[in-house]
Amino acid sequence: MATDPVLTWLLDGDPAIRWQVQRDLEGAPEREWAAERARVATEGWGAHLLALRDPDGQWAGGSFVPRDFEEEEWERVGQPWTATTYALTQLREFGIDPVIPRMRETVALLADNCRWDHADEPFWDGEVEECINGRTVADGAYFGVEVAPIVHRLLSERLPDGGWNCERVNGSTRSSFASTINVLEGLLEFEKATGADDAVASARRTGEEFLLERGLFVRLSTGACADDAFLLFVNPSWWRYSVLRALDYFRAASQWSGTRPDPRLAHAVAIVESRQLPDGRWPLDERPTGRVWFEIDDGEGHPSRWITLRARRVLQWWHGSAADAPGPHGAT
Repeated sequence: MATDPVLTWLLDGDPAIRWQVQRDLEGAPEREWAAERARVATEGWGAHLLALRDPDGQWAGGSFVPRDFEEEEWERVGQPWTATTYALTQLREFGIDPVIPRMRETVALLADNCRWDHADEPFWDGEVEECINGRTVADGAYFGVEVAPIVHRLLSERLPDGGWNCERVNGSTRSSFASTINVLEGLLEFEKATGADDAVASARRTGEEFLLERGLFVRLSTGACADDAFLLFVNPSWWRYSVLRALDYFRAASQWSGTRPDPRLAHAVAIVESRQLPDGRWPLDERPTGRVWFEIDDGEGHPSRWITLRARRVLQWWHGSAADAPGPHGAT
């Protein structure tokens, strides 16, 4: 693997990429990737984003949108991504060490100073949307916050088909792909931080089943693609759903629980394989519009280190485990 040009290219990237390549693709011992991971807080994207934090612990002066945000901006250029919730998610995905003093300080400051735009709820209490609360659980669990009350709320909001939908409060009774993946990632991060929990694991299984029954991207009623956007490789994902994001979740969940890949993922895996460029990399199809602090890819249509990392580790997991996978109900 040391002579693999794609790995060499990945390792030429930011520390946030390098440590995950070492851990997930090269199988390096923890002492090696942990040393690289520590650099996320002092070099590159992680250090840059951390330096942009406000003195009161927030980013851009707000929880979900910047302090200076006006609705006209959303209509004209798209949703802004610079506020606190998205900065925390990005730092988590970069893999910044959650126990460094700067992050401990940030967590405490947010408890004191940050409120949700919805109804002035304290930041670490969450708000009303399942997508937002799922990500708040993921971020809170990762950074050592007590988020069990939000978890219990999410468990109570599960819909009859097993997943979640932010439109539940408006009467929706059918789960959505995007809401479900946001909640699933949060519940998995919570379990990893606090230990196995039967109620949480049961909720994850029904949410996973909602996605698996649909092959991660098709309508159950017709078998047609539910949304062509699900097949795009998007970075950062933010709240957006894609088959690659879902596969990366199933990879992480499988490794956490010690189970093998579910055979129903095969079609989604084949889509990822089909999108590989001749040089072995994967392209960025779309970056969500709207303001960001800084770019982390070279632009739409160009090879993306983030997309390539995720695709490579999904395929490495799938091909390393799927040959003797159990039946369709044995991997969630």
